[in-house]
Amino acid sequence: MKVIRVVMMTGLLGSAGLSAVAEPEAKPIPVKEFGKKAAISSLSLSNEGDFLVGLITLPNTKQEETALAVWELGESIDISKPLIPTRATPANDRMEFVAASAIGGDKIRVLGKQAWTGQTYCIEGGGAGAVKTWIYKTYFGDKNIKPQELDDDFANLADDKNECARLSGEITVAESLPLDPEHVIASAYDVDAQAPKYYKVNLATESKEFLYQDSGNLQNGYIDPRTGNVLTKFELEPIGGNDYEVRTYILNAQTGTYDLEAPLTYTAAARYQVDTVGHDEQSGKYYVITDRFSDKASVYLYDPVADKFSEGPLFAHPEFSASGVILGRNQDNFNIPLGFTYDGLVQETYWVDPEMRSVQDGLESIFPGLMVDVMDWNEDRSRILFSTEESNSPPTYYLLVDKSKLAVIGSSRPWFSDYQMSKSKLVYYDARDGLEIPAILTPAVGWEKGDAPRPTIIHPHGGPWARDFGGWDSSGWVQFLTSRGYHVLQPQYRGSQGFGRELWLAGDNEWGQKMQDDKDDGAAWLVSEGYADPDRIAIFGYSYGGFAAFAATVRENGPYQCAIAGAGVSNLALFRTKVSENRISRAVQGHTMTGMDPLANSDHAVLPILVYHGDRDVRVPIKDGRDFYNAVKNKVPAKFLSMKDMGHQGVLWSPENHRESLEAIDDFLRNDCGPGGL
Repeated sequence: MKVIRVVMMTGLLGSAGLSAVAEPEAKPIPVKEFGKKAAISSLSLSNEGDFLVGLITLPNTKQEETALAVWELGESIDISKPLIPTRATPANDRMEFVAASAIGGDKIRVLGKQAWTGQTYCIEGGGAGAVKTWIYKTYFGDKNIKPQELDDDFANLADDKNECARLSGEITVAESLPLDPEHVIASAYDVDAQAPKYYKVNLATESKEFLYQDSGNLQNGYIDPRTGNVLTKFELEPIGGNDYEVRTYILNAQTGTYDLEAPLTYTAAARYQVDTVGHDEQSGKYYVITDRFSDKASVYLYDPVADKFSEGPLFAHPEFSASGVILGRNQDNFNIPLGFTYDGLVQETYWVDPEMRSVQDGLESIFPGLMVDVMDWNEDRSRILFSTEESNSPPTYYLLVDKSKLAVIGSSRPWFSDYQMSKSKLVYYDARDGLEIPAILTPAVGWEKGDAPRPTIIHPHGGPWARDFGGWDSSGWVQFLTSRGYHVLQPQYRGSQGFGRELWLAGDNEWGQKMQDDKDDGAAWLVSEGYADPDRIAIFGYSYGGFAAFAATVRENGPYQCAIAGAGVSNLALFRTKVSENRISRAVQGHTMTGMDPLANSDHAVLPILVYHGDRDVRVPIKDGRDFYNAVKNKVPAKFLSMKDMGHQGVLWSPENHRESLEAIDDFLRNDCGPGGL
C-alpha cells in the first residue's frame, strides 16, 4: 500500500499551555555548550505508567556526573510545572551510567561503562599485549536501587570468576514478556561455548531457569513475546567459493521441529535483508522485512506452511525503506500491528491503529515543524511518553496525560535555546557516473539562497554501512560548524545503507575510489548550486569518515583545501584482515573492502590534515591514525592529537574529549586549512 499522511484530528489535547519565545540571536555556539552531557537522556516509561526512569546530570557538577533518575508519577499528575525526579542515584567511583530502561513491574535495567587496562584475548582489541579500552556492565534492580547494590550481577548470569565472561559480554534482556511482568528472558555470553545462554528470570526473586543456548552455526532468532519460545533460528552454512548460505528455520507447531524455509534462504554474497520481526498468531504467518523484491525494503507476510510470501507487501513506502513493525503488547491487541516505521530524513511511523494515529497527528499539530516520536505508553494509553526534536532543536520530553494534557519533563540540552541554529533538508545530486546520491544539507546559520557562497564542510558518516539522519545530531558537529558560518553536506555515498540495495552494493570494492568520487561530486554540486565557495571547502569525518579524509589527503585534484580525520582507518589492507577474523563479517562484507589504500599512497599527500584519535579506541586503534600522520607529516602540514581515555563510540567520549576535539577542529579550520584558513 502507498503511505498517505492522514488528516490531523482537530480538538485533541486542547491547550498545551505553550507560549511563544523570542527568536534567539545568530552567533557562534561556544565549544563549552557542546561539551556538556545531556541534562536528560535514555527515558523510559514503566509498563503500568506509574514511574519514569532515565539518566540526568546532577546539578552543580558542570554537566559532568550522570545519575540514574526515577520519576514517581502517582495516580494524578500536576501538569502546571515540569516533572521533577523523585530520586537520583549517582554511579559509583569506578563506572558511569550510559543507559537505563524500565523492564517490567517495578524493575529497571541500567548499563554502565568503566575504563579497563590489561592483557586479554577475550574482548575487542585484545591480544598479546596490554589493551586500553572500556567495558560495559549491566545492573538490574527495582526502581529504588541503591548505589551499594550496583556491584551485584543480576541473578548470577555472569560468572565473575571467569574473567572472559566478566569482560566480554553484558547481560541483555532478550524478551520482556509483556503479558508476564514478573519474568523476562535474559541472556549472558558463555565464553566457553562462544555463544549466549538464555534464562527465564523471575524479577522479584531473581531465580533463573535455563531455557536454551545457541549451538554452533545454528543461532536463535525471533523469540515469542508471549511464551518466550524460540520461533525462528538461522545458520550460516558454507557452500564453497568463500560464500555462505544464510538459512532460516521456523518452528513447526505440529512436530516441534524447526523446518528449513527455502524462500527465506539466500547467499551471504547476495546480502539481502530478510528480517523476521513478528508473528501473527491468528494466521500463523510471520512479518518479514525484506528487499528481495524491490530496491527498498518492504514488510511482507510469510506463510511457513505454504512456503511463500504474500502476493504484495503489507507495507511499502514509495521512496524509503521500511524499518520496523510496531506490534501490540497488551492482551487485547497482542501481536497485532499498530504501525510501521520507515526511514526518510528521520525515522517516521505510519500508524494503522486509529487511536495512535490520532495521538500522533494531534501532537504534530501542537508542535508544527518538529519531529514527534511516541516512545512508550501504558496499557490504557492514559500516559504516553514522547519527545520532540529537529536538526536545530535538541530532544525535549513530555508526558501526554489522559490524551488531553501535556506534562513537561524537560529538554535534553536546554542551553541551546539561546542560539539560532539551521534546519537540515534531504537533497539529491548525480554522481559523475549518473548514480543518484542522497545527502543531508544544513546551510550556515542565517544564509539564504542568493547570498554569497560560503565555506563548506563535506562531512561523510562512519560505517560505511550506515547512514545519517536529519534529526538532532548528538555529536553536535553539524550545528557547531553551521553556527560558525560553514555549510555542511553529509553525502549518503555509495556503500551507505538505508537508501536501497543499488546504492549500498555500488560501494563494493570502491573504498577511496567511486565512494570518494561521490563526496567530491557533492562538493561540485554545492558549487554549481551557489552554496559553496570552490576555494573554501574542507572534508571532515570520523571512523570511516576519517578514512575518507585520509583518502582525500592523497587524491590529487580534489576539491578540498584541507582534511580532518577522527579515529580514521588508514591501512585498508590491515582493517580488512581485522574485519575478516569473524566468519560472518568475512562472508557478508569482508570481501567488499578493497580499493585505494591511503597509507600505501601517503607519498601522494597534497592536503593539510588534522588527525585526532582516542587512546582507548579498540575498534580502530590509535596506531592507524598515528601511522598516517607519521607518513605525511614531512610532506604536508599535519597535526596529530591523542585523546586521553577516549573510546571509538560517542558514548565513550568524555566532555573533555568533546571540548578538546572541537577546539582543535575550530582552530585548524580557521588557521591551517589551505593558505589562510577556511
